[in-house]
Amino acid sequence: MGHGHHHHHGDPSEIGEKRLWWAVGANILLTLAQVIGGIISGSLSLIADALHNFSDAASLLIALIAIRIGRKPPDQFKTFGYKRAETIAALINLTTLIIIGLYLCYEAIMRFITPEPIAGWTIVIVAGIALVVDILTALLTYSQSKNSMNMRAAFLHNLTDALASVGVIIAGTLILLYGWVWTDAAMTLLIAGYVLYHGLHEIPKVIHLLMEGTPEGIAIEDVISGMETQGGVQNVHHVHIWQLDEKRNALEAHVVIDDQGRMDEIKRELKQILKDRFSIEHSTLEFEHQKCFEMNNQRKETQQC
Repeated sequence: MGHGHHHHHGDPSEIGEKRLWWAVGANILLTLAQVIGGIISGSLSLIADALHNFSDAASLLIALIAIRIGRKPPDQFKTFGYKRAETIAALINLTTLIIIGLYLCYEAIMRFITPEPIAGWTIVIVAGIALVVDILTALLTYSQSKNSMNMRAAFLHNLTDALASVGVIIAGTLILLYGWVWTDAAMTLLIAGYVLYHGLHEIPKVIHLLMEGTPEGIAIEDVISGMETQGGVQNVHHVHIWQLDEKRNALEAHVVIDDQGRMDEIKRELKQILKDRFSIEHSTLEFEHQKCFEMNNQRKETQQC
């Protein structure tokens, strides 16, 4: 494809990967600490937070693997390249986020039905440590989350976990001060609700891309009218617009022109319009002469003549 794949020291992608590895290590250690703390204290919200932390580590690993796969250049098996690996990773991570949210709802409801004794101090101390790690991990992934569904899904795992740690600390404090054991289950429900909200909000965008939906902010009728204003273009039809990945939009269309001799010139001009006005850099245009188009319309056919 003519693109060099040389990574130098200080390359943002390499720095980003190092940050992710640090985040994975921190989350694995934190998960172990929270599981131990949850078992000792008897806190469901702390174990729930540990489960979510484990999913954070898994989500970051999936994100890292997807980034590596996404760098592979196009080949005979994947002619558009492997960049959609990151979109698939986002789908996996968001799906697990939703499953975890549903599981936490179930566990919280069961804890309301059958309350258990909880050691408040253990919850507060372990959750306090978790909060520090969660904030650092979220900061490590924040900058990359702005431009990548894959990294945004991983960041959401970490952000919701930081908020979960805050919730666990509040629950532990209320148990210490007032003996309100029910706050542990109540906080778990709040955490689950927040997790489900983010998962359900983000996953349609990922599915839309995988289903080759029209990119956000692009209206097909605007693209058609923009192309038809070009001199020599009589009609544009059979238009399909989709995303190859988060950064690249693609289009294919049939273009009816009145002068076959200007076809190459019109093609260049249309491709420039598509690139400049609609951020469509990959376009496939099939040209038809106006007379041929009119004849085919009368016969209800689309074959070339």
